[in-house]
Amino acid sequence: MSEHLFEVPELPECARGIPAIQVRDVDFSYGSNQVLKNISMDIPANEVVAFIGPSGCGKTTLLRCFNRMNDLVPGARVTRGSIVIEGADINDSSIDPVQLRRHVGMVFQKSNPFPRSIYENVAYGLRTLGENRKQTLDEIVETSLRRAALWDEVKDRLDDMATGLSGGQQQRLCIARTMAVNPEIILMDEPCSALDPIATAHVEDLILGLKEHYTIVIVTHNMQQATRVSDKTAFFYLGELVEYDSTRKIFENPAHKRTEGYISGRFG
Repeated sequence: MSEHLFEVPELPECARGIPAIQVRDVDFSYGSNQVLKNISMDIPANEVVAFIGPSGCGKTTLLRCFNRMNDLVPGARVTRGSIVIEGADINDSSIDPVQLRRHVGMVFQKSNPFPRSIYENVAYGLRTLGENRKQTLDEIVETSLRRAALWDEVKDRLDDMATGLSGGQQQRLCIARTMAVNPEIILMDEPCSALDPIATAHVEDLILGLKEHYTIVIVTHNMQQATRVSDKTAFFYLGELVEYDSTRKIFENPAHKRTEGYISGRFG
């Protein structure tokens, strides 16, 4: 585990089961438009949690709350409630959002490699943190590319431009870049929506392997993908968290009619 984001003591063995993310009574607004209403949920460590729901239901907004990406939107704010990671409310004024994003990384819908070499894409975050020792960079770049299941495909062309990779390779490179700074949590906003089925399968296999090391929260419109990769699924509708349970329970025996209606295709 990387250095803690907040000054909290090492957890005793009896407390290691606490959630990676604790959300309590969260309301969120863009200006006067409230888009999240009274959201409460616990996201377990080292599991994959999928957010599903129709467009505009608030799932991506909540995802972006976890690393305060919404801070970049004028007028966007949490108006009530708390989001706790490592024992601290991440919206407290003492929390540095840049430091937070080191520990809560994000992979976006469209792969966004920098116009640099494959090597420098992975090393970029480390260099911004002041790490320039070649041996250290070499080791972390290789480890990150191996974890992203990309090393064998690119190890002989690390100096080539990243933009020359295929779409699926670029997305795995972005995942490697996120992992290089050693986060605890990885957020994924529809990471496969622009990929073909073969590339999607590569990324899904990668997600399943990564939860040994990371907590992963994924927004997806693909319900089959949610069933394939996630341990728990949250269904959102009109800014509300309708149902949150094991993925098997959500898809085989949902507790709410709105959940059943959405996963059966009657709306959304």
